Amino acid sequence: MYDVIIIGAGVTGCATARFLSRYSGKFCVMERSEDVCTGTSKANSAIIHAGFDAAHGSLMAKYNLMGCRMYPELAKELDFAYKNNGSLVLALSEEDIPKLEALMENGIKNGVEGLEIVDGRRLRELEPSIGHVPVAALYAPSAGIVCPFGATIAFAENAFTNGVEFRFNEEVKGLTRSEDENGEPCWIVQTPEGAVRTRAVVNAAGVYADVLHNMVSADKIRIIPRRGDYLLLDRRTGGYVRHTVFQVPGKFGKGVLVSPTVHGNTIVGPTAEDIDDKEGVDTTSEGFEDLMEKAGLAFDDLPLREVITSFAGLRAHEARHDFILGEVADAPNFFDCAGIESPGLTAAPAIGKETADLLAGKLSLALNPDFEGRRKGLPDPKSLPLEELAALLKEKPEYGRIVCRCEQISEGEIRDAINRPLGAKSLDGVKRRVRAGMGRCQGGFCSPRLMDILAEEWGVDAADITKAGGRSKVIVGLVKDRI
Repeated sequence: MYDVIIIGAGVTGCATARFLSRYSGKFCVMERSEDVCTGTSKANSAIIHAGFDAAHGSLMAKYNLMGCRMYPELAKELDFAYKNNGSLVLALSEEDIPKLEALMENGIKNGVEGLEIVDGRRLRELEPSIGHVPVAALYAPSAGIVCPFGATIAFAENAFTNGVEFRFNEEVKGLTRSEDENGEPCWIVQTPEGAVRTRAVVNAAGVYADVLHNMVSADKIRIIPRRGDYLLLDRRTGGYVRHTVFQVPGKFGKGVLVSPTVHGNTIVGPTAEDIDDKEGVDTTSEGFEDLMEKAGLAFDDLPLREVITSFAGLRAHEARHDFILGEVADAPNFFDCAGIESPGLTAAPAIGKETADLLAGKLSLALNPDFEGRRKGLPDPKSLPLEELAALLKEKPEYGRIVCRCEQISEGEIRDAINRPLGAKSLDGVKRRVRAGMGRCQGGFCSPRLMDILAEEWGVDAADITKAGGRSKVIVGLVKDRI
Protein backbone atom coordinates (compact mmCIF):
# COMPACT_ATOMS: atom_id res chain seq x y z
CA MET A 1 0.00 0.00 0.00
CA TYR A 2 1.18 3.51 -0.80
CA ASP A 3 1.31 6.38 1.65
CA VAL A 4 0.44 8.90 -1.09
CA ILE A 5 -0.66 8.62 -4.71
CA ILE A 6 -0.40 11.81 -6.76
CA ILE A 7 -2.70 11.77 -9.79
CA GLY A 8 -1.23 13.79 -12.63
CA ALA A 9 2.38 14.26 -13.77
CA GLY A 10 2.16 17.90 -14.79
CA VAL A 11 4.19 20.62 -13.15
CA THR A 12 2.04 20.74 -9.98
CA GLY A 13 2.00 16.97 -9.52
CA CYS A 14 5.73 16.64 -10.16
CA ALA A 15 6.57 19.57 -7.87
CA THR A 16 4.47 17.96 -5.14
CA ALA A 17 6.29 14.66 -5.71
CA ARG A 18 9.67 16.36 -5.48
CA PHE A 19 8.90 18.07 -2.18
CA LEU A 20 7.16 14.96 -0.83
CA SER A 21 10.35 12.97 -1.47
CA ARG A 22 11.97 14.98 1.34
CA TYR A 23 9.97 12.68 3.62
CA SER A 24 10.16 8.93 4.13
CA GLY A 25 7.30 6.90 2.72
CA LYS A 26 5.99 4.99 -0.25
CA PHE A 27 4.87 7.52 -2.85
CA CYS A 28 3.62 7.19 -6.40
CA VAL A 29 2.68 9.48 -9.30
CA MET A 30 0.00 8.10 -11.62
CA GLU A 31 -0.26 9.56 -15.12
CA ARG A 32 -2.66 8.57 -17.88
CA SER A 33 -0.17 9.54 -20.62
CA GLU A 34 3.21 8.02 -21.50
CA ASP A 35 5.37 10.75 -19.98
CA VAL A 36 5.45 13.72 -17.64
CA CYS A 37 4.37 17.17 -18.86
CA THR A 38 1.96 16.05 -21.59
CA GLY A 39 -1.13 18.10 -20.66
CA THR A 40 -1.70 21.67 -19.51
CA SER A 41 1.91 22.01 -18.38
CA LYS A 42 3.39 21.52 -21.84
CA ALA A 43 1.56 24.31 -23.67
CA ASN A 44 1.64 27.68 -21.93
CA SER A 45 3.38 31.05 -21.98
CA ALA A 46 6.47 29.74 -20.12
CA ILE A 47 6.61 32.81 -17.89
CA ILE A 48 7.03 33.40 -14.17
CA HIS A 49 4.56 36.07 -13.12
CA ALA A 50 5.57 38.73 -10.61
CA GLY A 51 2.17 38.52 -8.88
CA PHE A 52 0.62 41.97 -9.31
CA ASP A 53 -2.62 40.97 -11.03
CA ALA A 54 -4.01 38.14 -8.87
CA ALA A 55 -6.78 39.38 -6.58
CA HIS A 56 -5.44 40.44 -3.20
CA GLY A 57 -6.17 37.81 -0.57
CA SER A 58 -6.68 35.03 -3.10
CA LEU A 59 -4.78 31.75 -3.18
CA MET A 60 -3.53 32.77 -6.61
CA ALA A 61 -1.89 35.86 -5.13
CA LYS A 62 -0.35 33.96 -2.22
CA TYR A 63 1.19 31.11 -4.22
CA ASN A 64 2.16 33.27 -7.18
CA LEU A 65 4.41 35.40 -4.99
CA MET A 66 5.82 32.38 -3.14
CA GLY A 67 6.53 30.50 -6.36
CA CYS A 68 8.11 33.50 -8.09
CA ARG A 69 10.56 33.81 -5.21
CA MET A 70 11.36 30.07 -5.25
CA TYR A 71 12.24 29.68 -8.92
CA PRO A 72 15.75 31.24 -9.00
CA GLU A 73 17.10 28.90 -6.32
CA LEU A 74 15.20 25.87 -7.64
CA ALA A 75 16.65 26.46 -11.10
CA LYS A 76 20.13 26.27 -9.59
CA GLU A 77 19.38 23.23 -7.43
CA LEU A 78 17.67 21.26 -10.21
CA ASP A 79 19.61 22.64 -13.19
CA PHE A 80 16.82 23.86 -15.46
CA ALA A 81 16.62 26.97 -17.63
CA TYR A 82 15.30 30.13 -15.95
CA LYS A 83 15.91 33.84 -16.53
CA ASN A 84 14.82 36.88 -14.55
CA ASN A 85 13.95 39.21 -17.46
CA GLY A 86 11.17 41.37 -15.90
CA SER A 87 7.80 42.21 -17.39
CA LEU A 88 5.94 45.25 -18.73
CA VAL A 89 2.19 45.88 -18.87
CA LEU A 90 1.43 48.44 -21.56
CA ALA A 91 -1.07 51.27 -21.45
CA LEU A 92 -2.18 51.82 -25.05
CA SER A 93 -3.81 55.15 -24.22
CA GLU A 94 -4.05 57.67 -21.42
CA GLU A 95 -7.34 56.05 -20.42
CA ASP A 96 -5.43 52.86 -19.53
CA ILE A 97 -3.13 54.53 -16.99
CA PRO A 98 -5.62 54.19 -14.09
CA LYS A 99 -5.65 50.45 -14.82
CA LEU A 100 -1.87 50.38 -14.45
CA GLU A 101 -2.16 52.28 -11.18
CA ALA A 102 -4.74 49.78 -9.93
CA LEU A 103 -2.49 46.86 -10.89
CA MET A 104 0.44 48.46 -9.12
CA GLU A 105 -1.59 49.11 -5.97
CA ASN A 106 -2.83 45.50 -6.00
CA GLY A 107 0.72 44.23 -6.54
CA ILE A 108 2.05 46.21 -3.61
CA LYS A 109 -0.70 44.75 -1.41
CA ASN A 110 0.30 41.28 -2.64
CA GLY A 111 3.89 41.91 -1.60
CA VAL A 112 5.46 42.31 -5.06
CA GLU A 113 8.66 44.33 -4.84
CA GLY A 114 10.14 46.87 -7.25
CA LEU A 115 6.96 47.81 -9.14
CA GLU A 116 6.94 51.15 -10.92
CA ILE A 117 5.00 52.92 -13.64
CA VAL A 118 7.30 54.18 -16.38
CA ASP A 119 6.50 56.82 -18.98
CA GLY A 120 6.84 56.40 -22.75
CA ARG A 121 10.47 57.53 -22.88
CA ARG A 122 11.59 55.15 -20.13
CA LEU A 123 9.46 52.38 -21.64
CA ARG A 124 11.32 52.57 -24.94
CA GLU A 125 14.65 52.59 -23.14
CA LEU A 126 13.65 49.34 -21.46
CA GLU A 127 12.09 47.87 -24.61
CA PRO A 128 13.27 49.51 -27.84
CA SER A 129 10.99 47.37 -30.05
CA ILE A 130 7.83 48.90 -28.59
CA GLY A 131 5.79 50.74 -31.21
CA HIS A 132 4.56 54.32 -31.15
CA VAL A 133 1.14 53.61 -29.57
CA PRO A 134 1.86 52.66 -25.91
CA VAL A 135 2.11 55.69 -23.61
CA ALA A 136 3.25 54.08 -20.33
CA ALA A 137 3.80 50.72 -18.66
CA LEU A 138 3.85 48.94 -15.33
CA TYR A 139 7.36 47.54 -14.87
CA ALA A 140 7.82 44.43 -12.70
CA PRO A 141 11.52 43.52 -12.45
CA SER A 142 10.92 40.30 -10.48
CA ALA A 143 9.12 38.50 -13.33
CA GLY A 144 10.92 35.79 -15.29
CA ILE A 145 10.82 33.15 -17.99
CA VAL A 146 11.37 29.41 -17.68
CA CYS A 147 11.31 26.23 -19.72
CA PRO A 148 8.08 24.50 -18.55
CA PHE A 149 9.27 21.14 -19.87
CA GLY A 150 12.63 21.51 -18.21
CA ALA A 151 11.18 22.49 -14.84
CA THR A 152 8.58 19.71 -14.81
CA ILE A 153 11.09 17.06 -15.88
CA ALA A 154 13.57 18.31 -13.28
CA PHE A 155 10.98 18.02 -10.49
CA ALA A 156 10.05 14.53 -11.71
CA GLU A 157 13.62 13.24 -12.07
CA ASN A 158 14.59 14.53 -8.64
CA ALA A 159 11.49 12.92 -7.10
CA PHE A 160 12.24 9.64 -8.87
CA THR A 161 15.88 9.51 -7.76
CA ASN A 162 14.64 10.12 -4.20
CA GLY A 163 12.38 7.08 -4.35
CA VAL A 164 9.05 8.23 -5.81
CA GLU A 165 7.51 5.68 -8.19
CA PHE A 166 6.01 6.84 -11.50
CA ARG A 167 3.29 4.79 -13.20
CA PHE A 168 2.52 5.90 -16.75
CA ASN A 169 -0.36 4.94 -19.05
CA GLU A 170 -2.59 4.43 -16.00
CA GLU A 171 -5.75 6.51 -16.06
CA VAL A 172 -7.65 6.66 -12.78
CA LYS A 173 -11.17 5.36 -13.33
CA GLY A 174 -12.49 5.24 -9.79
CA LEU A 175 -11.86 6.31 -6.18
CA THR A 176 -13.50 4.69 -3.17
CA ARG A 177 -13.00 4.82 0.58
CA SER A 178 -12.00 1.60 2.32
CA GLU A 179 -9.92 0.22 5.18
CA ASP A 180 -6.54 -1.45 5.23
CA GLU A 181 -5.73 -4.76 6.96
CA ASN A 182 -5.41 -2.93 10.27
CA GLY A 183 -8.79 -1.26 9.98
CA GLU A 184 -7.26 2.13 9.17
CA PRO A 185 -9.04 4.25 6.51
CA CYS A 186 -7.52 4.31 3.04
CA TRP A 187 -8.41 5.01 -0.57
CA ILE A 188 -8.76 2.46 -3.34
CA VAL A 189 -7.56 3.88 -6.65
CA GLN A 190 -8.96 1.97 -9.62
CA THR A 191 -7.12 1.90 -12.97
CA PRO A 192 -7.36 -0.39 -16.00
CA GLU A 193 -4.28 -2.15 -14.58
CA GLY A 194 -6.10 -2.96 -11.34
CA ALA A 195 -6.80 -1.47 -7.92
CA VAL A 196 -4.19 -0.07 -5.55
CA ARG A 197 -4.51 1.21 -2.01
CA THR A 198 -3.14 4.40 -0.55
CA ARG A 199 -3.44 6.33 2.68
CA ALA A 200 -3.84 9.64 0.85
CA VAL A 201 -4.53 11.00 -2.64
CA VAL A 202 -3.38 14.25 -4.28
CA ASN A 203 -5.60 15.37 -7.15
CA ALA A 204 -3.33 17.21 -9.61
CA ALA A 205 -5.15 16.14 -12.76
CA GLY A 206 -5.32 19.48 -14.59
CA VAL A 207 -8.48 19.88 -16.68
CA TYR A 208 -9.69 16.53 -15.31
CA ALA A 209 -9.32 17.53 -11.65
CA ASP A 210 -13.07 18.15 -11.41
CA VAL A 211 -13.80 14.58 -12.55
CA LEU A 212 -11.73 13.15 -9.71
CA HIS A 213 -12.94 15.65 -7.11
CA ASN A 214 -16.57 14.95 -7.98
CA MET A 215 -16.03 11.21 -7.50
CA VAL A 216 -15.39 11.72 -3.78
CA SER A 217 -17.15 14.94 -2.72
CA ALA A 218 -20.73 16.19 -2.55
CA ASP A 219 -19.41 19.74 -3.08
CA LYS A 220 -19.05 19.64 -6.85
CA ILE A 221 -16.67 21.73 -8.91
CA ARG A 222 -16.47 22.34 -12.64
CA ILE A 223 -13.28 22.85 -14.61
CA ILE A 224 -13.83 24.76 -17.87
CA PRO A 225 -11.06 24.22 -20.41
CA ARG A 226 -9.91 27.65 -21.57
CA ARG A 227 -8.07 27.28 -24.86
CA GLY A 228 -5.27 29.62 -25.85
CA ASP A 229 -3.56 29.78 -29.26
CA TYR A 230 0.14 30.61 -29.49
CA LEU A 231 2.64 31.47 -32.20
CA LEU A 232 6.32 30.56 -31.79
CA LEU A 233 8.89 32.55 -33.74
CA ASP A 234 12.28 31.36 -34.94
CA ARG A 235 15.38 31.89 -32.82
CA ARG A 236 16.52 34.41 -35.41
CA THR A 237 14.13 36.78 -33.59
CA GLY A 238 16.10 36.36 -30.36
CA GLY A 239 16.66 39.77 -28.83
CA TYR A 240 13.70 41.36 -30.59
CA VAL A 241 11.99 41.67 -27.22
CA ARG A 242 13.79 41.66 -23.86
CA HIS A 243 10.95 41.61 -21.36
CA THR A 244 7.65 39.79 -21.18
CA VAL A 245 5.32 42.40 -22.63
CA PHE A 246 1.62 42.33 -21.71
CA GLN A 247 -1.23 44.69 -22.46
CA VAL A 248 -3.70 45.81 -19.80
CA PRO A 249 -5.76 42.73 -18.85
CA GLY A 250 -9.29 42.16 -20.07
CA LYS A 251 -12.26 39.94 -19.27
CA PHE A 252 -10.50 36.64 -19.99
CA GLY A 253 -7.16 37.28 -18.33
CA LYS A 254 -3.83 38.93 -18.92
CA GLY A 255 -4.31 39.39 -22.64
CA VAL A 256 -1.90 38.80 -25.50
CA LEU A 257 1.78 38.83 -24.57
CA VAL A 258 5.00 38.94 -26.54
CA SER A 259 7.94 37.42 -24.72
CA PRO A 260 11.38 35.96 -25.23
CA THR A 261 11.87 32.31 -24.29
CA VAL A 262 14.81 30.90 -22.38
CA HIS A 263 15.90 29.16 -25.58
CA GLY A 264 16.04 32.34 -27.67
CA ASN A 265 12.70 32.18 -29.49
CA THR A 266 9.88 34.72 -29.28
CA ILE A 267 6.40 33.62 -28.21
CA VAL A 268 3.12 35.43 -28.95
CA GLY A 269 -0.16 34.57 -27.25
CA PRO A 270 -2.48 33.42 -25.93
CA THR A 271 -6.03 33.85 -27.08
CA ALA A 272 -8.73 32.87 -24.57
CA GLU A 273 -11.78 30.80 -25.48
CA ASP A 274 -13.84 28.69 -23.09
CA ILE A 275 -14.67 25.31 -24.63
CA ASP A 276 -16.26 22.02 -23.54
CA ASP A 277 -13.69 19.59 -24.93
CA LYS A 278 -10.98 18.71 -22.38
CA GLU A 279 -8.82 17.54 -25.29
CA GLY A 280 -9.57 20.53 -27.53
CA VAL A 281 -6.08 21.69 -28.42
CA ASP A 282 -6.79 22.33 -32.10
CA THR A 283 -5.65 25.71 -33.35
CA THR A 284 -7.80 28.14 -35.35
CA SER A 285 -7.10 30.70 -38.05
CA GLU A 286 -9.41 33.09 -36.20
CA GLY A 287 -7.24 32.73 -33.11
CA PHE A 288 -4.08 33.55 -35.02
CA GLU A 289 -5.67 36.59 -36.67
CA ASP A 290 -6.71 37.79 -33.22
CA LEU A 291 -3.17 37.32 -31.90
CA MET A 292 -1.57 39.21 -34.77
CA GLU A 293 -4.03 42.08 -34.51
CA LYS A 294 -3.63 42.54 -30.74
CA ALA A 295 0.14 42.08 -30.73
CA GLY A 296 0.37 44.63 -33.52
CA LEU A 297 -1.07 47.27 -31.20
CA ALA A 298 2.11 47.19 -29.15
CA PHE A 299 4.76 46.55 -31.81
CA ASP A 300 5.11 48.22 -35.19
CA ASP A 301 7.28 45.56 -36.81
CA LEU A 302 6.65 42.27 -35.01
CA PRO A 303 8.48 39.68 -37.19
CA LEU A 304 5.53 37.37 -37.75
CA ARG A 305 7.05 36.01 -40.96
CA GLU A 306 9.41 34.14 -38.65
CA VAL A 307 6.66 31.91 -37.21
CA ILE A 308 7.93 28.32 -37.16
CA THR A 309 5.01 26.63 -35.40
CA SER A 310 1.70 27.24 -33.70
CA PHE A 311 0.02 25.38 -30.88
CA ALA A 312 -2.84 25.61 -28.42
CA GLY A 313 -2.94 24.91 -24.70
CA LEU A 314 -5.73 24.50 -22.17
CA ARG A 315 -5.99 26.30 -18.86
CA ALA A 316 -7.95 24.59 -16.09
CA HIS A 317 -10.35 27.44 -15.36
CA GLU A 318 -12.78 27.04 -12.45
CA ALA A 319 -15.79 29.36 -12.16
CA ARG A 320 -14.59 30.84 -8.86
CA HIS A 321 -11.31 31.84 -10.59
CA ASP A 322 -9.04 30.75 -7.79
CA PHE A 323 -6.96 27.72 -6.95
CA ILE A 324 -8.76 24.94 -5.09
CA LEU A 325 -6.25 23.55 -2.62
CA GLY A 326 -6.11 21.41 0.47
CA GLU A 327 -7.95 18.52 2.04
CA VAL A 328 -11.53 18.09 0.83
CA ALA A 329 -13.92 18.56 3.77
CA ASP A 330 -16.03 15.45 3.13
CA ALA A 331 -13.22 13.27 1.76
CA PRO A 332 -10.52 12.79 4.43
CA ASN A 333 -6.97 12.43 3.13
CA PHE A 334 -8.00 13.52 -0.38
CA PHE A 335 -6.10 16.69 -1.26
CA ASP A 336 -7.06 18.94 -4.18
CA CYS A 337 -4.65 20.83 -6.38
CA ALA A 338 -7.43 21.89 -8.76
CA GLY A 339 -8.26 24.91 -10.87
CA ILE A 340 -4.56 25.49 -11.45
CA GLU A 341 -4.76 27.99 -14.27
CA SER A 342 -2.46 30.98 -14.79
CA PRO A 343 -0.33 31.71 -12.75
CA GLY A 344 -0.18 27.95 -12.17
CA LEU A 345 3.29 27.42 -13.60
CA THR A 346 4.62 30.16 -11.31
CA ALA A 347 2.75 28.85 -8.29
CA ALA A 348 3.51 25.14 -8.79
CA PRO A 349 6.59 24.80 -6.54
CA ALA A 350 4.90 26.70 -3.72
CA ILE A 351 1.74 24.59 -4.06
CA GLY A 352 3.86 21.44 -4.20
CA LYS A 353 5.85 22.29 -1.10
CA GLU A 354 2.84 23.24 0.99
CA THR A 355 0.83 20.20 -0.15
CA ALA A 356 3.76 17.93 0.70
CA ASP A 357 4.12 19.51 4.13
CA LEU A 358 0.38 19.13 4.78
CA LEU A 359 0.58 15.46 3.88
CA ALA A 360 3.63 14.94 6.08
CA GLY A 361 1.80 16.44 9.03
CA LYS A 362 -1.41 14.52 8.42
CA LEU A 363 0.34 11.17 7.90
CA SER A 364 3.11 11.73 10.48
CA LEU A 365 5.87 11.25 7.93
CA ALA A 366 9.47 11.50 9.09
CA LEU A 367 12.12 13.37 7.14
CA ASN A 368 13.99 11.33 4.54
CA PRO A 369 17.62 11.12 5.76
CA ASP A 370 18.80 10.18 2.25
CA PHE A 371 17.08 13.02 0.41
CA GLU A 372 19.26 14.58 -2.30
CA GLY A 373 17.92 17.99 -3.28
CA ARG A 374 20.24 18.64 -6.20
CA ARG A 375 19.95 17.30 -9.75
CA LYS A 376 22.25 17.69 -12.72
CA GLY A 377 20.66 18.16 -16.12
CA LEU A 378 21.94 16.94 -19.47
CA PRO A 379 25.26 18.39 -20.61
CA ASP A 380 24.92 21.03 -23.33
CA PRO A 381 27.96 20.82 -25.62
CA LYS A 382 27.18 24.26 -27.09
CA SER A 383 27.72 25.92 -23.73
CA LEU A 384 30.97 24.17 -22.76
CA PRO A 385 34.40 25.79 -22.90
CA LEU A 386 36.58 24.29 -25.63
CA GLU A 387 38.68 22.26 -23.20
CA GLU A 388 35.62 20.68 -21.58
CA LEU A 389 34.02 20.07 -24.97
CA ALA A 390 37.15 18.31 -26.21
CA ALA A 391 37.18 16.10 -23.12
CA LEU A 392 33.49 15.25 -23.58
CA LEU A 393 33.97 14.36 -27.26
CA LYS A 394 36.94 12.17 -26.41
CA GLU A 395 34.92 10.28 -23.81
CA LYS A 396 31.64 10.26 -25.80
CA PRO A 397 32.20 10.81 -29.55
CA GLU A 398 28.44 10.66 -30.14
CA TYR A 399 28.25 14.19 -28.72
CA GLY A 400 30.02 15.32 -31.88
CA ARG A 401 27.44 13.83 -34.26
CA ILE A 402 24.68 16.37 -34.92
CA VAL A 403 21.23 14.89 -35.52
CA CYS A 404 18.97 17.96 -35.22
CA ARG A 405 20.57 20.65 -37.38
CA CYS A 406 18.14 23.44 -36.51
CA GLU A 407 18.84 23.24 -32.77
CA GLN A 408 22.33 21.66 -33.08
CA ILE A 409 21.39 18.66 -30.95
CA SER A 410 23.80 15.73 -30.95
CA GLU A 411 23.26 12.00 -30.92
CA GLY A 412 24.84 11.90 -27.47
CA GLU A 413 22.29 14.30 -26.01
CA ILE A 414 19.44 12.30 -27.54
CA ARG A 415 20.69 8.97 -26.22
CA ASP A 416 21.23 10.48 -22.79
CA ALA A 417 17.69 11.91 -22.83
CA ILE A 418 16.35 8.41 -23.46
CA ASN A 419 18.50 6.82 -20.75
CA ARG A 420 17.89 9.45 -18.06
CA PRO A 421 15.69 8.64 -15.06
CA LEU A 422 12.15 8.63 -16.52
CA GLY A 423 13.75 8.86 -19.97
CA ALA A 424 12.06 9.75 -23.26
CA LYS A 425 9.96 7.07 -24.95
CA SER A 426 8.64 9.03 -27.93
CA LEU A 427 9.56 11.79 -30.37
CA ASP A 428 7.81 14.37 -28.21
CA GLY A 429 9.57 12.98 -25.14
CA VAL A 430 12.94 13.61 -26.80
CA LYS A 431 11.79 17.05 -27.96
CA ARG A 432 10.79 18.09 -24.45
CA ARG A 433 14.13 17.05 -22.99
CA VAL A 434 16.67 18.26 -25.55
CA ARG A 435 14.68 20.24 -28.18
CA ALA A 436 15.46 17.90 -31.07
CA GLY A 437 12.68 18.66 -33.57
CA MET A 438 11.87 21.99 -31.92
CA GLY A 439 13.59 24.19 -34.50
CA ARG A 440 12.72 25.80 -37.78
CA CYS A 441 12.02 22.57 -39.71
CA GLN A 442 10.00 21.12 -36.79
CA GLY A 443 11.57 17.68 -37.11
CA GLY A 444 11.32 17.44 -40.87
CA PHE A 445 14.96 16.37 -41.21
CA CYS A 446 15.80 14.70 -37.90
CA SER A 447 12.67 12.67 -37.08
CA PRO A 448 13.70 9.51 -39.01
CA ARG A 449 17.05 9.40 -37.21
CA LEU A 450 15.38 10.13 -33.88
CA MET A 451 13.06 7.17 -34.46
CA ASP A 452 16.04 4.91 -35.22
CA ILE A 453 17.81 6.00 -32.03
CA LEU A 454 14.69 5.50 -29.93
CA ALA A 455 14.18 2.05 -31.46
CA GLU A 456 17.82 1.08 -30.77
CA GLU A 457 17.72 2.25 -27.16
CA TRP A 458 14.36 0.66 -26.36
CA GLY A 459 15.01 -2.52 -28.34
CA VAL A 460 11.92 -2.23 -30.54
CA ASP A 461 11.17 -1.79 -34.24
CA ALA A 462 11.10 1.77 -35.57
CA ALA A 463 7.50 1.14 -36.63
CA ASP A 464 6.62 0.91 -32.93
CA ILE A 465 7.91 4.40 -32.12
CA THR A 466 5.20 7.00 -31.50
CA LYS A 467 4.99 10.75 -31.62
CA ALA A 468 3.48 11.02 -28.15
CA GLY A 469 2.59 7.54 -26.90
CA GLY A 470 -0.66 5.67 -27.26
CA ARG A 471 -1.91 5.34 -30.82
CA SER A 472 0.22 8.17 -32.24
CA LYS A 473 2.40 5.92 -34.40
CA VAL A 474 4.45 7.66 -37.05
CA ILE A 475 4.77 4.65 -39.35
CA VAL A 476 1.30 3.33 -40.09
CA GLY A 477 2.08 1.13 -43.08
CA LEU A 478 4.60 0.20 -45.76
CA VAL A 479 4.30 0.86 -49.49
CA LYS A 480 6.44 -2.23 -50.19
CA ASP A 481 8.16 -4.99 -48.33
CA ARG A 482 11.44 -4.10 -46.70
CA ILE A 483 14.60 -5.35 -48.38
